[in-house]
Amino acid sequence: MCGITGIYSKKNISNIEERILKMNTSIRHRGPDAGGYYKDNNLTLGHRRLSIIDTREVSNQPMHSNNNSWHIVFNGEIYNFLEIKSQLNYEFKTNSDTEVIIAAVQEKGIDWFLNQANGMFAMALYNSETKTLLLVRDRMGIKPLYFYNDGEHLVFSSEIKAILSSGLVDAQFNDEAVDEYLANRYIRTPYTFFKDVFQVNPGTYLRIDKELSIDEIKYWDIPEVFNMSKEYNEEEILNGLDEEINKAIKYRLIADVPLGTYLSGGVDSSLITAITALNKKEEVNTYTIGFEEINEFEYSEVIAEKYKTNHHEILMRKEDYMSNWERLINFKDAPLGVPNEIPLAVMSSKLKEKITVVLSGEGADELMGGYGRIYRAPFDYKNEGSKVPFYDYFISKYDYVPRSMRDELINTPKNYREEFDIKLRADFSNRSNEESIFKFFHKYHVKGLLQRVDMTTMQTSVEARVPFLDHNLIEFSYSNIPYDLKLRWISNDAKNEARSMNSSKYSETLDTPKYLLRKVSYKYLPKEIIERKKIGFPVPLTEWFENLESLATELLPNAEWLKKGVVYDLIKKSKTEPRAGQILWMFINIELFKRNYFDKQWKW
Repeated sequence: MCGITGIYSKKNISNIEERILKMNTSIRHRGPDAGGYYKDNNLTLGHRRLSIIDTREVSNQPMHSNNNSWHIVFNGEIYNFLEIKSQLNYEFKTNSDTEVIIAAVQEKGIDWFLNQANGMFAMALYNSETKTLLLVRDRMGIKPLYFYNDGEHLVFSSEIKAILSSGLVDAQFNDEAVDEYLANRYIRTPYTFFKDVFQVNPGTYLRIDKELSIDEIKYWDIPEVFNMSKEYNEEEILNGLDEEINKAIKYRLIADVPLGTYLSGGVDSSLITAITALNKKEEVNTYTIGFEEINEFEYSEVIAEKYKTNHHEILMRKEDYMSNWERLINFKDAPLGVPNEIPLAVMSSKLKEKITVVLSGEGADELMGGYGRIYRAPFDYKNEGSKVPFYDYFISKYDYVPRSMRDELINTPKNYREEFDIKLRADFSNRSNEESIFKFFHKYHVKGLLQRVDMTTMQTSVEARVPFLDHNLIEFSYSNIPYDLKLRWISNDAKNEARSMNSSKYSETLDTPKYLLRKVSYKYLPKEIIERKKIGFPVPLTEWFENLESLATELLPNAEWLKKGVVYDLIKKSKTEPRAGQILWMFINIELFKRNYFDKQWKW
C-alpha cells in the first residue's frame, strides 16, 4: 500500500521537483519505506511506498516499462498478479505486482489489464511517447484518488492534502458538501469538501492528453442482474458462496509482511478470522477495541480461543477519544463520518507494532442485506400503503440528519441533494424496490465505509484488505443468490405477523438478515456468535453529551454555514433525537475540519 502524487501542466514549471517532493512528504504516512519521483518535461509522478510484496529496492516506484514508454505510480494490491503474469511475454526484473501492471499495459493495453485484475488500486500510468496520462481507480473505490484541473495544471494524489501541498491549488470550502455530509456521513463521488477537487469515480479511468482534456472511461459497474428467483437449490448456492468467500480471503493473505485481522466478535470479522487462521501456518494476530462503558470483548474472546489467535484487547477512554479527534480529521481531509473512526485508528496504531496488513469486514452487510431495518423498507412500504414514491420513503429512513432538521439549521445550497435525488428517483423507478436498495448501498453507502477504513489504517502505515468487496464475490451474490436467501423470514407465519409491524420491531426477531452468510458461518463459528443481534461498533457519544455540548458552544456560534442563532436550538434538538450524540458530533466535525484547512495560505 502506498501513496501517489502527480502534476501535469501545459507549460514547464521551474520548481516542479520541489512541489512534487512537498506533495510526497505530506503523505509520507501512506508509505514510509521509500519515496521517489519521475519527471518528463511538464509532467511529474511521485510515490511513497509501503512495502508489502517484493520488499526489495528494485520494486520501488515510480517504475518504468522495459521499452521505457510507460511509467507508473501505484497504490494498492493486485491479488491475482501471478495469474496475469503467466499470460505475458515480458522480461521481468522484480517479483512485484506493480511490474505486472506495467507489463500488461505495454503488451495488451489498459482495458485488457483491468478486465483481468482482481484487487484494490489507484494508479497513474503515463506514456512518454503519446504524452497520455491515465488515472485509474478500482471497481469499488477501495483506494482513494483525487484530482484538480484548472485547465493549466492537473494535480492528483491519494489524499487532498498532497494536492494542496503542491502550492498550485487554493483550498476553498465547498459549502455544497455540508448538506451532503449531514445526510450521508460522507460525500458521494465525484465531489469533495473542496471546491474544484474531485474524486475519480470507482470503476473508471481518466485519459488525459497534453492539453489536459479529460475523457472518462467506465470499465465496471454493479451487475445489472438481481436474483429474485423463488426456485433454487439452497445447498448448491451455499457451497458456491462458501467457495467464493474462501477464494476472496485466500487472495488477501498474499503478503511478504506480517498479517492479521480485526476481530470485533461479530459474524463478519469472526468468519474472516476463522478462514484466515485455517489457511495460515503461523499464529494469527487479532485485534478488538472497546470502552469501559460498552464493549464486545466477551464475543471476540470466544473466536480468539477457538482459533488460538494472538489476541489483543484495547480499552479506550473518553480522554483518548477526544485527544485523537482533530488529529484524525487532518489525516482524512474531511470531517469524520462515524464516531468509530477514532477507535479504529487507535486500534490500527496498536496493531502496527506487530503487523502491516489487516483484513477487515467492510462490505458484508451490503453484500447480503445486513442492515435489516432499512433493507426491509420495501416490505414496510407495501404494508404501510405509503403514497409517496418509494425513493422518498427510503431516503427518509436513510438520511442521518433528517432533511427537515438540516433545512431549519443550515444555510448552505442543496444542489447535490437535488442532483442525486433526480438521478436516484429515475434509477429506483426502473428497478424493483429490493434491487434499488442493494444497489444504492453498493454504489454509495459502502464508499463512506471505505473512506473510513483507508484513513484509519493508512494514517499509521497499515494496509487494510476487504475480502467481502471482492468483485467476483459481488457478481456471484447478484447473479446466484436469491433475495430470499439474503433476508429470510423464519416462517410464513412470521412474515404474516410482520405485516402489522415496522422493521424496527421485527428485524432479527421474525427474520434473519444475511441468512446465507450466517448459514455458511455455522461451518466455522460457534452458534452464540452467529445468532446474536447485530450491534455495530458502539461509541458512547450520548453518555458523553456534556463534552459535546461544551465543544458545540465553543465552536459553532460563528459557523458561517449555520443559520444565525441556531446553536442552542441545535443542542436542544439533538437531545430529542435518538441519535442525539452523533448528530451534534457531526456538526462539530464540520467546524473542526473547516478551521484546520481554510484559515491558511496553501498557494506558493
